[in-house]
Amino acid sequence: MIRVLIVDDHTIVRSGLSALLLAFDDLELAGEASNGREALAAYEKLKPDVVLLDMVMPEMDGAQATRALREKHPNAKVLILTSFKEDDLVKAAMTAGAIGYLMKNVTAEELANAIRLAYVGKRTLSPEATEALIHAAQNQDNVLVEELTGREKEVLALMKEGMNNNQIAEKLYVSVSTVKFHVSSILGKLGVNNRTEAVALAMERRLI
Repeated sequence: MIRVLIVDDHTIVRSGLSALLLAFDDLELAGEASNGREALAAYEKLKPDVVLLDMVMPEMDGAQATRALREKHPNAKVLILTSFKEDDLVKAAMTAGAIGYLMKNVTAEELANAIRLAYVGKRTLSPEATEALIHAAQNQDNVLVEELTGREKEVLALMKEGMNNNQIAEKLYVSVSTVKFHVSSILGKLGVNNRTEAVALAMERRLI
């Protein structure tokens, strides 16, 4: 049996999902919660196999709950089931560690299959979620190109050549602290953790 924790702030939705689980011999209701904060406590107590989680809820939303769960329980399987398909919400959920993102217009069979796939560690994305992720990625590409200043691109190019901060400072006739500021800004804008990742991403997206 796959034990499922249902998390949604609408009682009628939780009731409907609970009834849906009864239609499948391999699915079982582990418990319910009405927001992300309750979900964390319920997970600790019930240890469900899969968490079926709404995205927009009071106190703690789906992305925050997913991140908190995954930080404490890296193997937690969180499947988002929501009515919201906005790019930023889909991206936030997947970045937080959700294993899938479904819309509430899925059929009972589709939801059951998604729960089974989540249980074995496989992702499921609705067409709307897939489109949102692609759109978000395209927008991110545009933002990166627009946000990097001319000086930051110069610093990136020198980083590509393997120069350290002191060498870059000498090359550009600026202080080392100024170079450090530019490097920090570049890492933040590219959303990476180190210089190697920054150079790799910049080359991939032809920023330099």
